[in-house]
Amino acid sequence: MSDKRQKPQKLKARLPRGFVDRTSADIHATNEMIEKIREVYERYGFDPVETPMFEYTDALGKFLPDADRPNEGVFSLQDDDDQWMSLRYDLTAPLARHVAENFNEIQLPYRTYRAGYVFRNEKPGPGRFRQFMQFDADTVGAAGVQADAEMCMMMADTMEALGIKRGDYVIRVNNRKVLDGVMEAIGVDDPTQKLAVLRALDKHDKFGTEGVLLLLGDGRTDESGDRTKGAGLNSEQIKLIIPFLAGSTMVPADQSRSRVRPLVGRPSKEDSILWVDNSWNSIEAARLIVGATPSGAAGIEELELMLNLFEQSGYGPDRIAINTTIIRGLEYYTGPVFEAELTFDVTNEKGEEVVFGSVGGGGRYDGLVSRFMGQPVPATGFSIGVSRLMTALKNLGKLGRDEAVAPVLVTVMDGDVESMGRYQRFTQDLRNAGIRAEMYQGNWKKFGNQLKYADRRGCPIAIIQGGDERAEGVVQIKDLIEGKRLSGEIEDNAAWREARVAQETVPEAELVAKVREILAAQAEDRRRAKDA
Repeated sequence: MSDKRQKPQKLKARLPRGFVDRTSADIHATNEMIEKIREVYERYGFDPVETPMFEYTDALGKFLPDADRPNEGVFSLQDDDDQWMSLRYDLTAPLARHVAENFNEIQLPYRTYRAGYVFRNEKPGPGRFRQFMQFDADTVGAAGVQADAEMCMMMADTMEALGIKRGDYVIRVNNRKVLDGVMEAIGVDDPTQKLAVLRALDKHDKFGTEGVLLLLGDGRTDESGDRTKGAGLNSEQIKLIIPFLAGSTMVPADQSRSRVRPLVGRPSKEDSILWVDNSWNSIEAARLIVGATPSGAAGIEELELMLNLFEQSGYGPDRIAINTTIIRGLEYYTGPVFEAELTFDVTNEKGEEVVFGSVGGGGRYDGLVSRFMGQPVPATGFSIGVSRLMTALKNLGKLGRDEAVAPVLVTVMDGDVESMGRYQRFTQDLRNAGIRAEMYQGNWKKFGNQLKYADRRGCPIAIIQGGDERAEGVVQIKDLIEGKRLSGEIEDNAAWREARVAQETVPEAELVAKVREILAAQAEDRRRAKDA
């Protein structure tokens, strides 16, 4: 019989599917982007608010199955009082709950923005995660479509504040009342089937006309074998929808973008053909299909008003365009809907050149707050997909240019109490002056390790004080950026002292001022390199 004790099994480190760890570079890039978005939102008069990540499941009110455990589409758990709670699916439903719960205290119209993570209990895939960040802005209590138009203009301004030039983005606008008119025209009045049709149409960019045809009919099977149930339309109904879906806002291919010019009021037919992304033509095409239906006519009227607001405010078709193929899949939209689309090409995981596509969207949701209130409460909003937009900005080279400078490294030459106290004091002096700094915490006896650490960290400066410098009351300040350029790699203390490249000796009292001077020179070099 063996007396050997069984070794404890080592735990396997596993990242859950559909989730990602974020690096320092990603976090800095996200913060940089969010700050630019925040500046635009606040310029438009929006203020921040924050809601928790968990809500009671019934407050979310969508994508929930008829089952004992509401865990489809959302991540759910049961509280100790047997009530179901779910991680928020988006930032809009929690805002609706917040407004309803605090309705007597808030000032209408209530204009607010918030950024935060949302969670989707869905099948993960390339570029499709179960946790991601959104940045929303909403106006609650404004019934007119001028509030929706303002959202679209704010999104256009946001794209440009992030460095995305005109021609690389467009805000496309439609109206769910127009889409309701399509349902009326084809005779679909069942709410479940109507939602299935809208979700099918919303997949046009992803699956193309052939895929949408399948989703409008019996259903579609993807490459993995997963089956998506179709909307169940018959062939005659589908024939009526396809021309609407395929309708283009684009003029003939031989028309140049340079010929686009702003118009006020309804253009003549001759004027219309000069537009590249012709919003008026798109409206007229929709009118032929749904203009005779009550919903369709109301939607067309709202689109005309919004288009006039855009034109009067100087937002031409190169920035905002009416496009009746925009669907938006969420069921709570009741009026105008809009998407921010990036129009430049990127290379996908298969090596194919594809248009980047949507980075945000939103619309009017007049019924969402009303679910809690029992009275009409109009609302409209827009949500930016932060992670997706960050990927786009990286493709354009618009992020990471102002990354945080790595800390100044105070090296350790001696380990006695007095020396360590001096090194710590140098570090604190730099920090108190607003300079990122750290004292080396590893095995200080191998000085080469400190230099390798500084190189891996990208430290801009190293502070050195051995026994000789301490006796004289001075420190050595090494410009590591310039030193690397001039002397290449230095592996040990002797080589460091021998080279003395980009290294200065200053009194201890001048340490902070000299570090500031070197950091300023490095920043100027980076600026020149960026502008070159």
